[in-house]
Amino acid sequence: MVSYGCLKIQAVVNRFMIIFPNAKINIGLNVIGRRPDGYHDLETIFYPIKINDALEIIEADKLSFESSGLEIPGRVEDNLCIKGYHLLKKDFDLPPVKIHLHKHIPIGAGLGGGSADAAFFIRLLNKKFNLGLTDDQMIDYARKLGADCAFFIKNKPVFAFDKGDEFESIKLDLSNYKIVLVMPPVHVSTGEAYGGVKPAPVNLSLMELIYKPVAEWKNFIKNDFEVSVFKNHPMIRGVKASLYEAGAIYASMSGSGASVFGIFDKTPDLSELKKENQVFVDLRI
Repeated sequence: MVSYGCLKIQAVVNRFMIIFPNAKINIGLNVIGRRPDGYHDLETIFYPIKINDALEIIEADKLSFESSGLEIPGRVEDNLCIKGYHLLKKDFDLPPVKIHLHKHIPIGAGLGGGSADAAFFIRLLNKKFNLGLTDDQMIDYARKLGADCAFFIKNKPVFAFDKGDEFESIKLDLSNYKIVLVMPPVHVSTGEAYGGVKPAPVNLSLMELIYKPVAEWKNFIKNDFEVSVFKNHPMIRGVKASLYEAGAIYASMSGSGASVFGIFDKTPDLSELKKENQVFVDLRI
């Protein structure tokens, strides 16, 4: 019965062409230097987690975009899904579609939610209209939309470098741990985060450090944005401290913030954190 139920659900998903973009966390983030193109050279580990949006497309008379859930800032024409449609429309005879995005991944959190939506939208168009694109071809399209968009095409743990859009596969499995994420009521702009960081080369790459035991990560793996962001937003620093007090074996801000994740070897009591923050638990995919 369970299997039959799953098959029925999958049939509905295929019929209405719904996909569920997921978030990612950054395990470590080193800002190594400034680039002549205005970006920064960095290195980080991208790891997918189970916080999901819902994205649906239906053939329509004209291209349109609507959203529900969390309010999405900015103009509709600047949404990465719309940009992704126009990008593929240059190479394929795509019909107009109605796009509906239910936003659940926190915005401005360092979780890559907008990038995930864009990449999953490319995957959805590829499937819906039988475009025949390979993963590598979809990665090339996604890379044009944003530095970390390409990660979500394969959606597996990677070591990311250059401006965050070049990847090397890594063997990292956190399925035996409990991953939680806390989103405080704080906004950190990307410009603010980069404005407070001092690029510097590293002695040991995250590519090596990530293979140390998870219990040792807190001694070696850092996020360069934390110094200035914690100074400007003590609430975020407090969240990280609270996760360690709750028994986390590793805790860190994700990306440029404001979310903070914790890795635990057993289910923690986060009742105090839930009073003032949005808390997500058991995020293993």
